[in-house]
Amino acid sequence: MRDSRFDVLFEPVKIGPVTAPNRFYQVPHCTGMGYGLPATLAAMRGIKAEGGWGVVNTEYCSIHPTSDDMPAPFASLWDEGDARNMAVMAEAVHAHGALAGVELWHGGLRSSNLQSRETSLGPQSLPTASDPWQCARMDLSDIRMLRQWHRAAALRARAAGMDIVYVYAAHTYLLAQFLDRDINQRTDEYGGSAENRARLVRELLSETREAVGDRCAVAIRIEADHEDGGGEAERAELLASLAPLVDLFNITVSDYSHEMGVSRFIKEGSLESRIAHVRKVTGKPVVSVGRFTSPETMLSQVKRGIVDLVGAARPSIADP
Repeated sequence: MRDSRFDVLFEPVKIGPVTAPNRFYQVPHCTGMGYGLPATLAAMRGIKAEGGWGVVNTEYCSIHPTSDDMPAPFASLWDEGDARNMAVMAEAVHAHGALAGVELWHGGLRSSNLQSRETSLGPQSLPTASDPWQCARMDLSDIRMLRQWHRAAALRARAAGMDIVYVYAAHTYLLAQFLDRDINQRTDEYGGSAENRARLVRELLSETREAVGDRCAVAIRIEADHEDGGGEAERAELLASLAPLVDLFNITVSDYSHEMGVSRFIKEGSLESRIAHVRKVTGKPVVSVGRFTSPETMLSQVKRGIVDLVGAARPSIADP
């Protein structure tokens, strides 16, 4: 029998037009399967829903061949065949009453495109992250094309039966590159001021909302801080300005070693001091991770308004 003290963790949570059956949220994470093993991937995600996770997300999901992370396996929504494969996962998750989410992704200068052989794209012409060649600076026509690719992927996600569609603006990928004042040195309407650097994020959120309508929730994965340790006030202003376009904030931090650290070095719930303001400034549901292991810590963060949903990746693998 469940301890009634923790009943709040099993309450449904409204996320825009959809409702999660409880507060346990599997954040997007890689699997080593990607688009190549859709049936295996669907079975694995379905087992998580069967185990009680209220929301089950894909890994990062490429919207176009210019965002190819091979040899790392990734999900994709490049075409209708990909949408049919993703529908298998959505059905497996829905069979157990959970919501299915997809994290739409473009890697920007982090994508070397070893398989697609497409030119890497970024806000600036800079070396790609891991291979000895240069990405192309996106001109305005490239940005318009990116917006079309993202909208098309959102429509495919909706057709596949997904309940939550992400705009991915974290972890040094393309949208985070546009937001980064050190990387983004543009002098047009997509660079310079904080408002201009966030223009593409706002456009994609608005266009994703238009594409999915009232069928899907729109989520954003974004950092609560800046990797140089500064700009917290600027980032808080950005989050507040995005709130009208967003149903769910999936909040991360810029320091991977802190966000993904192991128990020997990182305490449970250790992100709290860096994300506690987000719920206050946005007024929207928040999900974040924090190496959660004890229901007491989860309950405390929910009751104090730090998070609305308890995010996790590794626990959902270890104990689906």
